[in-house]
Amino acid sequence: MDADGLRLVPFRGLRYAPERVGSLAAVTSPPYDVVVRPDQVEQLETADPYNIVRLILPQTADPAARHRKAAETLRAWEAEGVLVRDAEPALYVYEQRRGELVQRGLIGALRLSPPEEGVVLPHEDVMPQVVEDRLALMRETGANLEPLLLSYRGDGTATGATGVIERAVKRAPLLSTTTTDGFAHRLWSVTEPGELAEVDADLSSRRALIGDGHHRWATYLRLRAAHPERPAWNHGLVLLVDTMRYPLRVSAIHRFLPHLAPAAALARLGDAFRVRPLAAPLPDALAALEETPGNAFLLAGGPDSFHLLDRPSPDLLSSTVRHDRPQTWRTLDATVLHAALLNAVWEVPDRPSDIGYLHSAEAAVAKAARTGGSAVLMRAAAESTVLELAQQGVTMPRKSTSFGPKPATGLVLRTLDDPADLA
Repeated sequence: MDADGLRLVPFRGLRYAPERVGSLAAVTSPPYDVVVRPDQVEQLETADPYNIVRLILPQTADPAARHRKAAETLRAWEAEGVLVRDAEPALYVYEQRRGELVQRGLIGALRLSPPEEGVVLPHEDVMPQVVEDRLALMRETGANLEPLLLSYRGDGTATGATGVIERAVKRAPLLSTTTTDGFAHRLWSVTEPGELAEVDADLSSRRALIGDGHHRWATYLRLRAAHPERPAWNHGLVLLVDTMRYPLRVSAIHRFLPHLAPAAALARLGDAFRVRPLAAPLPDALAALEETPGNAFLLAGGPDSFHLLDRPSPDLLSSTVRHDRPQTWRTLDATVLHAALLNAVWEVPDRPSDIGYLHSAEAAVAKAARTGGSAVLMRAAAESTVLELAQQGVTMPRKSTSFGPKPATGLVLRTLDDPADLA
């Protein structure tokens, strides 16, 4: 049947054979955009020769050969029996647990509806060069190697998709592992036709917000448009989480400016912002940032060198921030940072070689101290603000938010060459 909402379809997952790898934890990785340092890639590669990072971030002497190498590696691992396809199509219940935090959702192949239908709501802009990179990787490998994180609002009860999830977690899992970040991961398959129909009936009237994976979502849509002859590209791998049941956490994404020294950044500010030095360790500096009303940022050059920037000049905002957007968008920290501070005051080019994005404040500060560049530490936008703008069709500046916890990469993959998929 046709439906106006989410359609999550079973697929035959490709999963690691536990007996062929050191451990399931050793072959997993954070999402590709969280692994940002070369030493992180190296650590993952050395954790196990079959670590998934060799597929999502392949390393070659010739950059043009990276995606081809990933495709060859994927085919070799499947031929060797390191990766094995499940016997029948399934939806997968996925649980992440650390201390009191528990997140559960459904992994499946989501039908890609046209953007104008508003079934899946993006909330951030994307960087074209990143989309091109993911596009080349997916096209070469013919695979969705890691699920996007999408959230939807259920009715708050253990019925429908949530009911299926709650029943599944009482059974023995397909796999169970604990990664180095302290998260325990478990996976179950759902293949019973009645339960699959229950999920479909529930989700088919719902909408979803992209929590993590805007560039991969844009890639899904590009591939579907470019390959109408391949039905498998009409779907993309996602993790759907009911935030009424399992609220996501929203955190900030920080900026690293390798070519702007802190002293130069301060000298160029003039009267654009109020500047206050903070002689405090990082946790106290971040606390001060959180307590500051209005637009505010932390400029960092090292572990004990922080300046609080706030009270931007009204004239600066008026001359740099677009007037054709809602007030909520105009007053976002990310909007003010990019339009007023990075573009107008510091004149930092908007390209990857000049602006890096880091999820960890500690990592951003350490990188600034190590390289002589600057880190700009940010606050998280409220989930309600994200949803408000997404429902209006207004996207936030790229890398405005980080929703989590993010699914581990490597627990289940989807390849697009199996005729049993999407049956």
